Amino acid sequence: MKILSISGSPSQRSRSGWLLELAQARLENAAHERHCVYVRELPAHALVSADARHPEVAQSVARVAEADVLIVSTPIYKAAYSGLLKLWLDLLPQDALRGKTVLPLATGGSIAHLLAVDYALKPVLSALGARNILDGVYATDAQLPSLTTGGYAPDDALLERLDRALQPLLANTERTRHAEPARC
Repeated sequence: MKILSISGSPSQRSRSGWLLELAQARLENAAHERHCVYVRELPAHALVSADARHPEVAQSVARVAEADVLIVSTPIYKAAYSGLLKLWLDLLPQDALRGKTVLPLATGGSIAHLLAVDYALKPVLSALGARNILDGVYATDAQLPSLTTGGYAPDDALLERLDRALQPLLANTERTRHAEPARC
């Protein structure tokens, strides 16, 4: 299984980025190839001007075509996924996600933004051709409190929801068990 992880967080240290890394770690034995796109590291001018031909942007878009599974992670701002993620998603061809399995992950300050996964993120993933969208995982700040060491401490309910969302992908582990996982 080829997994592409997309981080739509504008911050280098973020709960959504950490949740993405946690999902990747839980899929380590199921993946024979993994790549990460940190949208914040792509050239801002190319994103804002929708320059899909820029080499770095074009490479990130090409990785989508190569992937079997996409994990899309974003913070939720004002009941929607990040504008940074929107800029990148707008560069994808219309059917870029056709035949892909997609796992949406999101974080937000409170439970008030929980439905943003279903009403904002999933529709755009579907519009890009995704038909196999796994159960999204939304985490609040309270479910991912900061540690003094710089990481986060997920609560048990969040871990349970993440494992349940990953279960369809982990079912493929036996078929890919002998493959060496690649690091992002």
